[in-house]
Amino acid sequence: MKSVDYDLVIIGGGPAGLTAGLYAARARLNAVLIEKIVPGGQVVTTDWVENYPGFPKGISGPDLVQKMTDQAKRFDLDIQNNEVAALDLSDPIKKITLSDGMITTHTIIIATGASPKKLGVPGEDTFWGKGVSTCATCDGPFYRDLVVAAVGGGDTAVQESLFLTKFARKVYLVHRRDRLRAAAILQERALANDKIEFICDSVVSGINGLTNVETVSVKNVKTGDITDLSVDGCFIWVGIFPNTAFVPELIKLDEHGFIAVDGNMQTSVPGVYAAGDVRGTPLRQIATAVGDGAIATFSADHYLQKAGK
Repeated sequence: MKSVDYDLVIIGGGPAGLTAGLYAARARLNAVLIEKIVPGGQVVTTDWVENYPGFPKGISGPDLVQKMTDQAKRFDLDIQNNEVAALDLSDPIKKITLSDGMITTHTIIIATGASPKKLGVPGEDTFWGKGVSTCATCDGPFYRDLVVAAVGGGDTAVQESLFLTKFARKVYLVHRRDRLRAAAILQERALANDKIEFICDSVVSGINGLTNVETVSVKNVKTGDITDLSVDGCFIWVGIFPNTAFVPELIKLDEHGFIAVDGNMQTSVPGVYAAGDVRGTPLRQIATAVGDGAIATFSADHYLQKAGK
C-alpha cells in the first residue's frame, strides 16, 4: 500500500468515535481522531444517563464522556481538534481537507453524529440562544422559579423536561400526538411530576416577545385553536438531522439523509465506514453508537490487512 499520513482517520468524537479510536489504538493502528470542538457529542449535554450498561445508579453525560476519553487516551489515541471541510474519495488513498491543511489515509470512519432539528416557526431564530434552547443541562439553571415550554414527546424531551423541573416552577410539555413516545418509565416519572403540564395534540406555531421570550403560541392540531402560553423560555426536542455537510455524493445516503451502511458499517465507498447517529439505524443510543464504533474499526482493520497482502 502507498504511503499515507494515517492508516485510519476517525471523524467525530462522540461515543461512536471514541470507541472506534479505543479499538484502533489497542490494535496499534496509525490512527487519529478529529473532533471539531471537544469529545462527547450530544452526550456532553445530557444531564443523566441511566440506560448505558455498567453504571447501576446512572452517570452524568459529561462524566461518561470523560471516562471514555480517558480510556482511549490511556492507549495513546491521538485526538486532534480540527474541522473537516471536505473529503476526496476518488482514489484508494483518501484525502481529507481540514481547516488548516490536508491529510491522507487508507480508511475513514465517519462518526459525526447528528444535530437537533428546529421547529421552523416565527421567533425561533430571533430568540435562538436567547430564550430558545435544545440543551436543558446548559440553560436550565437560567430558569430558576420561572415558566418554560418544552416541545417533543420522545425520550429526550421527557427526560430533559424532568431535568428542567429542578429549576423551573412549571414546564409545559407540548406534543403533537395524543400520547408520548418516551420509554414507559420516563412517562411514569413525568406524569407523577406536578410541575409538568402536558399539552397534547398540539404544536408550537410561534415564539413571541420583544427583547425576551414572553409567550409561545400553541395550536391544537385537531381543532385549529391557538392559545398563547406565558413562558420565559422554550426548549425544543423534535428530532435530529445528520451532520453530513462535508460528505461527498459518492457516499450513499438513506431517504432521511443519514449515511447508508451494511452490517460491517461499510458505506458505498470501500474503506469508508460510518458509525453512530450519523448512519441510518433504527435506534440512536449511546449503547448502539459504541457497538457501531467497535464494528467500524474491526472492519477498517480487516480492510487494511486485506489490502496490504
